[in-house]
Amino acid sequence: MDIATKNNLFELILALADDELILGHRDSEWCGHAPILEEDIAFANLALDEIGHANLWYALLADLEGEHSQRYADQLVFWREAQDYRNTQLVELPNGDWAFSILRHYLFDSAEIERLNALAECSHPLVSETAAKIRTEELYHLRHTTAWMRRLALGTVISHQRLQAALNQLWPFTGQLFHLSAVPEGLDELGIQIDSARTNWESQVIPFLADCQLRLPDSPVLMQNRQQHSHHLSVLLSEMQSVARLDPRAGW
Repeated sequence: MDIATKNNLFELILALADDELILGHRDSEWCGHAPILEEDIAFANLALDEIGHANLWYALLADLEGEHSQRYADQLVFWREAQDYRNTQLVELPNGDWAFSILRHYLFDSAEIERLNALAECSHPLVSETAAKIRTEELYHLRHTTAWMRRLALGTVISHQRLQAALNQLWPFTGQLFHLSAVPEGLDELGIQIDSARTNWESQVIPFLADCQLRLPDSPVLMQNRQQHSHHLSVLLSEMQSVARLDPRAGW
């Protein structure tokens, strides 16, 4: 693998890892606050899964760099500033109400399955193996959020209105879900076809939203690169990194 391809692969995996980490942190914030006890437990498990997936991707980055996996993961998680993260803005936004969090998870989970399908075809064995392993759990996540989407969309007038309001706010951020690398065409050498993954995602998500009697907003989809973040990420990181930064010499 030449240096340019390696760097491009690094950026892609970093984006995947950061997406999982930040969404996992947002999921953890529902613990003790979900509308029913079962969802307290469910979202705590979702948080653990997402952070576990992030750790798998960070370990793969350590392998690419020839570094110790856990020390390298800790460095990436606790010692980067917001501008160095590569997650989509979709996952860093505050949780909002239950409809907002469910819709965000549905949009992310459904996109994640398509991204993992594409990555499972990667010629790099560690990438394809990691993608296949994560995909198994993400299928359960998608099943969970799909059921809640139907429950809210077809439940009461108020639950439907809240879901529509969430869609109006979140849909523009979906443009970043498949914008994983600054030079996406460089991934062709590794057999990764992200463009087709977005097409597959739209062909499933848009009809499903229509079945839920939800209307896509007229606002354009944002296509910023992943170096652009809202102020919400800085707030999240200040909390997530606070303990580690109390004593940089501490062991875990």
